[in-house]
Amino acid sequence: MGDMQILPGSRHRPPMKKPMWIVVLVSFVIMFLTCAYIYRLKNRTACNMFNTRGCNTIDHWFPPVPAREYTDGEIAAHVVFRDILNSPIVMPENPKIAFMFLTPGSLPFEKLWDNFFQGHEGKFSIYVHASKSKPVHVSRYFVNRDIRSDQVVWGKMSMVDAERRLLANALQDPQNMHFVLLSDSCVPLYNFDYIFDYLMYTNISFVDCFKDPGPVGNGRYSEHMLPEVEIKDFRKGAQWFSMKRQHAVIVMADHIYYSKFQGHCEPGVDGKNCIPDEHYLPTFFTIVDPSGIANWSVTHVDWSEQKWHPKSYRNQDITYELLKNITSIDESVHVTSDEKREVQRWPCLWNGVQKPCYLFARKFTPETEDNADVDFGRILVLIQEL
Repeated sequence: MGDMQILPGSRHRPPMKKPMWIVVLVSFVIMFLTCAYIYRLKNRTACNMFNTRGCNTIDHWFPPVPAREYTDGEIAAHVVFRDILNSPIVMPENPKIAFMFLTPGSLPFEKLWDNFFQGHEGKFSIYVHASKSKPVHVSRYFVNRDIRSDQVVWGKMSMVDAERRLLANALQDPQNMHFVLLSDSCVPLYNFDYIFDYLMYTNISFVDCFKDPGPVGNGRYSEHMLPEVEIKDFRKGAQWFSMKRQHAVIVMADHIYYSKFQGHCEPGVDGKNCIPDEHYLPTFFTIVDPSGIANWSVTHVDWSEQKWHPKSYRNQDITYELLKNITSIDESVHVTSDEKREVQRWPCLWNGVQKPCYLFARKFTPETEDNADVDFGRILVLIQEL
């Protein structure tokens, strides 16, 4: 090496090196595009064949994601649902609200409801589904309003079957334009006129619905529901709904999504503890008409005890302050069940105007029956103060 001569005109050139900032920039761009594309795939819930509003603008930056091929059953169902939802609403001359009671037997607050309905004949219909024993009625409004019932087991699809059975019976009356599901422990929070106007003249249905990535939300999802029900559409919510006639009709028309929950959403099925009445309707409406529901229920319940069942109200709990607090709530609040315990809040909007969220409340125990009329009088005073 020491004897090596350097020829004239030759130079020793160091190896070429790219500036570090170029390498960093290229890596960042690649990482950003990859993450953005994955984000796009995970956030397509706002864009479906029923609703194109709210689609992410980032979609314009990439080639279109291949659409999932729908099954024959889905295509047929989507056509039916779309035509029903797009049909003009023809309001009858005397529209009514269908009050549908899902109860084990007799209704402990039937006297209170009798007081509530008095003087408003022709503006409501009553349907009672009793799953254990034939009710003994004390109000003339409830006599002969029992429908053919069947056994209902908590956590089973029979709960959804009972809801659909109530809807089917109520839909037979063409004057019923809004449908409210109530339990035996429900009481009204306002007078009839206020509740009638609130429900009859809304432009949405009040179906509780939120996305819960935790164990009692998406943790209950089964991949056996694919391809019709994807995990991105799986939702959770309370079963106590209030819906307009068009939505009641598409619930009765649904077979394809109902059958998926019937086969794969019950405690112990596919190794999950899925509760169908908490997931079927929220998921169904997320798929077919997400902008048509309020995402909260008009029936208040207190889950602060964090148990399998909500807090029960007893005699000592029924106070003016309790009722005033419930009727002053104008925000819907949900908390996820994962480690983050994310609090989701949104205002309760009625035709774009923020109003109290709740028209009814549960769970009031039968022992409060004796005080029901007195408490109802206090409630009527509350509405005059709001």
